[in-house]
Amino acid sequence: MLVTIEPNLARLYHSQSTLSIENQNLPMTDNTWRPEKLQSTKHYFNELGSSALFVLSNGKAVINWGQTDRNFNCHSIRKSLLNALIGIAVEQGQIDLNATLAQLAIDDKEPLSEQEKQATVISLLKSRSGVYHWANYQPKADRKHLPKRESYGPDQHFVYNNWDFNALGTIYTQCTGLDIFEAFQQQMAVPLQMEDFVLEENRSIGGPDSIHPAYVFRLSARDLAKLGQLYLQRGQWNGKQILSEAWVAESLHPYSKSPDGRSYGYLWWVASGGVLLPNVTVPDGSFAAYGVGGHFMIVIPEYELVVVHRFDSDQENYQKLAPSPFQQGTLLNLIL
Repeated sequence: MLVTIEPNLARLYHSQSTLSIENQNLPMTDNTWRPEKLQSTKHYFNELGSSALFVLSNGKAVINWGQTDRNFNCHSIRKSLLNALIGIAVEQGQIDLNATLAQLAIDDKEPLSEQEKQATVISLLKSRSGVYHWANYQPKADRKHLPKRESYGPDQHFVYNNWDFNALGTIYTQCTGLDIFEAFQQQMAVPLQMEDFVLEENRSIGGPDSIHPAYVFRLSARDLAKLGQLYLQRGQWNGKQILSEAWVAESLHPYSKSPDGRSYGYLWWVASGGVLLPNVTVPDGSFAAYGVGGHFMIVIPEYELVVVHRFDSDQENYQKLAPSPFQQGTLLNLIL
């Protein structure tokens, strides 16, 4: 079913297809979200100190708690946002997925080796480039987990590394001639009728480690939910194919398995064996984007469900205050 998400809907909506609290593999027989169950879920949401929770069921808002209209730093959710822009650029013939870094003249402050330059755009989308160069906007503690340079060739090994993602931003700008944030406004925010996106709040962040800046997005929970709904609808919105269905399917294929049990597609995390967060099992075909500090956008196609959770990561020491992955999984389990 293709939908337009309506703003300012009541928190409870009697939808046509909802979930069982007792057994998440079976549909509810009474076709309603249960107010008493939502009460306990909201109590836990408040206990976590969460800032916003926005849930769409069949394209209708069933939960709209907290500051769902406030733009927060998306952190690593930004990578899935870039996926949408790259998908359009590929469809328009502006980006060749099989082009190598050598062909695109992509290098860095510490020059890339000939082996590293053989990585393709697809390699970067999968985070399998084999380039273990330090990256901007990456916690320094993460660097100790990076393999040594040239320890793996392109496509040989999955390592979640900001270098791949930042370099993709450079490739996008270079191949299209477009600013990432202006393109997002024109190609996503406007057609999806996002309500809170402010172009000037988004910025690129450079640094001493790399010539490739990070593209830092700020979006609200309700606007992120629209992007999740777009992917749930296989790229269609109001009868228009904004993203090709083939691109969405290709992006959500599980190409790699991470040590924590999740899989990875093109800039999206993909459920593997029911795993997307600890302490909750989701159906195969579910997918997600995460940001450090308690941010997630999880899409569960089997239930026609989009769940967006935000935490105020603008505050000092936010990483110590934010819900842990286990707590985020508990919250999602309560929703289910």
